[in-house]
Amino acid sequence: MAHSPHPEILYEDERVLVLNKPARLVVHGDGRTNTVTLSDWLVAQYPALASVGEPWEDGERNTIPRPGIVHRLDKETSGVMVVAKTQNAFEHLKQQFQERTVAKTYRAFAYDAFKEPEGEIERPIGRSASDFRKRSAQPGARGELREAHTHYQVLGEVHESGHTYTYLELRPTTGRMHQLRVHLKAIHHPIVCDSLYAPRRERALGFERLALHAHTLTLTLLNGEQRVFEALLPDDFEHAVALVEALS
Repeated sequence: MAHSPHPEILYEDERVLVLNKPARLVVHGDGRTNTVTLSDWLVAQYPALASVGEPWEDGERNTIPRPGIVHRLDKETSGVMVVAKTQNAFEHLKQQFQERTVAKTYRAFAYDAFKEPEGEIERPIGRSASDFRKRSAQPGARGELREAHTHYQVLGEVHESGHTYTYLELRPTTGRMHQLRVHLKAIHHPIVCDSLYAPRRERALGFERLALHAHTLTLTLLNGEQRVFEALLPDDFEHAVALVEALS
């Protein structure tokens, strides 16, 4: 199997594990790739997790294990994730995600300047009519259209080689596949270096991967304590943010 970067442990108790997932680490397999995944790492480090959670069945009815995985991040997205270490914790966390009591914030860089300093994107998401890998929040989306809501706030701008890029905080209140990428694409501000949703746009600000980072995750632990977990910005984000701050 191909080598993958390892996650950083941000918090751990006997029931949950909070991680900072590095970019390019796949959360779980899809039955086709031969890359070491976060799921592989979890079972190697915590063998008991093999029996925790709910497996996933792909389109060919192959069963894909998801040990303790309650939610996921795309391969190129870095940032904070929570993993259940027991089945009781899995059900507890799963309920919070289903009831939308988990609060998530992301940091991203998007193409071009925004007219408004903040706003709401409320566009249902379906399947793309042109590419089975993609989702769409634009006219022509196929299949079931599922409610999706994202709040954005502009944190700054940076100009490079005649182009403008906007630094954003994003707060989704739903958890659809590719939601942030699809919503920003729908308002004509795709995320920098998104090879799937903006393949013809220039690479910029030093990013060699999707410029999206899961920054904070707020949830309630099994003891009733509400906690905010934060994944510090990785080096590529620090570099880009420094360019924003240099202009402020």
